Amino acid sequence: MRTEDLITRNPTAEAVTRETRHLPTPSEEAQEALRQTLEAAARRPTPAPWPALLQEARGKMDSRYAEPATSHRGGLPGTALVLAKRAFRLAFQPFINEVLRKQVEFNESILDALATLHDVQREQARAQAVWRKELERRLVKLEAASSIRTEAAMAERPEPAPAAPPRRTRKRGR
Repeated sequence: MRTEDLITRNPTAEAVTRETRHLPTPSEEAQEALRQTLEAAARRPTPAPWPALLQEARGKMDSRYAEPATSHRGGLPGTALVLAKRAFRLAFQPFINEVLRKQVEFNESILDALATLHDVQREQARAQAVWRKELERRLVKLEAASSIRTEAAMAERPEPAPAAPPRRTRKRGR
């Protein structure tokens, strides 16, 4: 379907309003079912904690700060190396922060976007479940009405007359 097929000036809004006044009033049951469906679909999303799959990434999003300095070397060389790493980190931390600032901002925005996508998908799944239940309820009602109509039609139909036995024909010789 094209957009120009949806947006139209003919019929006018007033004409549509006039025609809707001629529609029959839906039953109380149908009105209540629609009201419940709309209320369920319009519920505010429940705040949820960060998804488990993003928890670890959230903890590592700030790449400016490294783990404490360590060394696999033992003794005096290992201690000297750890002290040198700490001194380097202490002296150059402002530069490291500035170099990695945009990376940290990018990481935060990506994680926020992923969390938003997760929330939207969760809400859409909830809304689809509500609509699926409503459609299943309607389908059960339609099937029940259809089976009642089929049974009524079968009861109204007269019994067919018993079929006559087939005739035997003689084969003609040449």
